Amino acid sequence: MARYAVGIEYSGAGYSGWQRQKHSLSVQQHLEAALSFVADHGVNLVCAGRTDTGVHAIQQVAHFDSDAIRSERSWLLGANTRLPRDIRLKWVREVPSEFSARFSALKRSYRYIILNSSVPSAIFQQLSSWEYRPLDCQSMHDCAQQLIGEHDFSAFRAAGCQSRSSMRNMHSIEVSRQGEMVFIDLEANAFLYHMVRNIVGSLVAVGCAEQDEKWFTRVFESGDRRLAAVTAPAAGLYFVRAFYAPQYKLPTETKKPVLF
Repeated sequence: MARYAVGIEYSGAGYSGWQRQKHSLSVQQHLEAALSFVADHGVNLVCAGRTDTGVHAIQQVAHFDSDAIRSERSWLLGANTRLPRDIRLKWVREVPSEFSARFSALKRSYRYIILNSSVPSAIFQQLSSWEYRPLDCQSMHDCAQQLIGEHDFSAFRAAGCQSRSSMRNMHSIEVSRQGEMVFIDLEANAFLYHMVRNIVGSLVAVGCAEQDEKWFTRVFESGDRRLAAVTAPAAGLYFVRAFYAPQYKLPTETKKPVLF
């Protein structure tokens, strides 16, 4: 029995998230069906970070086990011929049996994209969120720096979160602008349910001068999700990549994506 790691890119616009669902289409369902066809037996995938309905991935990582004798190229090409156009395997690597896409990940990164313009886009409506009020990116960036380090992120934790602990270590968070596109890049050891989208929602409230940095600090320190701003839309969120120890030799060390 061999274990394989796979890198996956997908648009989440047409799916109920990563996780397999009984009554709706998921990314995991399509991938497992495609890989099972190549393997000629059932395949189960474990991913680095489950994404919600409408959330995208630049390089999701997952692993599966198989006793089928296939080359890495055969897994890649065979599965991609069975996948819809909005899901693609980018690479396949055989890994040691102790590797876990979820538990071996050292940290994860996300990017959130906001179209900051007076009129919404017809093209990017499912690929970004939209904010018509002008955003002060420098204020958002400066405000966000208080999140760096190990903290209790209960204030940005959704009610349905099943994690035993709300403590997370935020390695970096950056807010930048390219024309009308605002990018929020976050990197942490792990993320709570809706944590990124809840942080973004409150940063937007600061960026459009609806609230100030002192308000953001009070919300963060309170640990009370009810005091924070609304959750940002799913369409703007991208799982960028997961980081692993060099010993696994995975091609995950890509540069930040420059989208749009």
